[in-house]
Amino acid sequence: MPFIVNTASEREEMLRSIGVASFDDLIADIPEEIRLKKALEVFPALDELQVRKLLEGLASANRSTSDYVSFLGGGAYDHFIPVAIKTIASRSEFYTAYTPYQAEVSQGTLQAIYEYQSLICRLYEMDVTNASMYDGATALAEAVLMAMNVTGRGQVVVAGKLHPYNSSVLKTYLEASGHTAVIQNTLEDGVGSISSLKGIVTDSVAAIVVQHPNFYGCLEDVEAIRDIAHASGALFIVSADPLSLGVLAAPGSYGADIAVGEGQPLGNPQSFGGPYLGIFTVKQQLVRKIPGRLVGMTKDRDGEDGFILTLQTREQHIRREKATSNICSNQALNALQAAVYLSLLGKEGIREVAAQSARKAHYLAGKIAAIPGFSLKYTSPYFREFVVETPIPAARVIAAMLEKKVFAGYDLAAHDETGLLIAVTEKRTKEELDSFAENLGALI
Repeated sequence: MPFIVNTASEREEMLRSIGVASFDDLIADIPEEIRLKKALEVFPALDELQVRKLLEGLASANRSTSDYVSFLGGGAYDHFIPVAIKTIASRSEFYTAYTPYQAEVSQGTLQAIYEYQSLICRLYEMDVTNASMYDGATALAEAVLMAMNVTGRGQVVVAGKLHPYNSSVLKTYLEASGHTAVIQNTLEDGVGSISSLKGIVTDSVAAIVVQHPNFYGCLEDVEAIRDIAHASGALFIVSADPLSLGVLAAPGSYGADIAVGEGQPLGNPQSFGGPYLGIFTVKQQLVRKIPGRLVGMTKDRDGEDGFILTLQTREQHIRREKATSNICSNQALNALQAAVYLSLLGKEGIREVAAQSARKAHYLAGKIAAIPGFSLKYTSPYFREFVVETPIPAARVIAAMLEKKVFAGYDLAAHDETGLLIAVTEKRTKEELDSFAENLGALI
């Protein structure tokens, strides 16, 4: 810790006061494999021109969706982002004050959040949306903690295939709060087994969680899962892809108590993994337990519309470890971009983006399934994403396609599974889909 102006004896005293013998003991929870074992490789001092050349050189080494055709998915998608979104979000009224800690000082910021909340409520057909969470994974984990707080139960069941990264975040939240770890029920043809789910749900379960579409892109039997949840007194939590709601039923329409999602597809770039946007919606009866902040509209003394923070999670300052959530901020700039995106496209535009993505995904899946040696891993219905079994390791397929300037998909070997997870968005042309299938066929 050379950057902290403290003597060695002062550091030892601080460590003793918090009950650890050394700095390594302080970071014992950080896995060894991700700790930096060497000194930072810091460049020597450079002038402005040299710094610009250095940064441009580093940037040019990246391979992006601006230069490559992308079939990557698994939580981040290459959808078209109209230029008006960045233009509007970059206006100084938004860009220089998008996340003030005391958001109530800015009527413009509050109104933008209010519009975002209204649009998400309509998209998800839910009663209340908060001002946003950090990302889809933390939104899901917070939803589970909220369900446990509401029901007084300490167990959660995951029905179907949840994104492994979301599952990891959820487990971390549960371990830190002392609750029971996630139970993953049996899968059949890429979706959760309903009969298996019935056998593991007890009156100790606070919530049943389902991702829809799931990590494999398959559509879960959400109505059957809802019935099992409500019959046991558990809350029904749905993690729904917002763009899928252009063609799929909204969570509110089939009985979700809490619906969350990753807002990246709504006008936010992939940006090497973030920052993203956590969508969090609930039914009216749960509004007092919602984490984060809510913006409401009222009238001032002159009868003019005004915007205020109606609810905000400040209880962590008072209740500390007993608080239901420690989140008191939001991703306002990303939420603004989502609001602009939804406003520009409108109901018909969202439906068209979703429909094109689905049609093109099914077209490509048919082309790939016709290639000798390739096959669809699952026959369950899907939206814009599907898993392909490949005659050679998926890693080799990905490497070969990179030479063609194509991101071929996501290798499920990263999760000890077989297959190539392929996503298709409205950006992909018929020529690109045909070329991709042709190049896959040439690999064998």
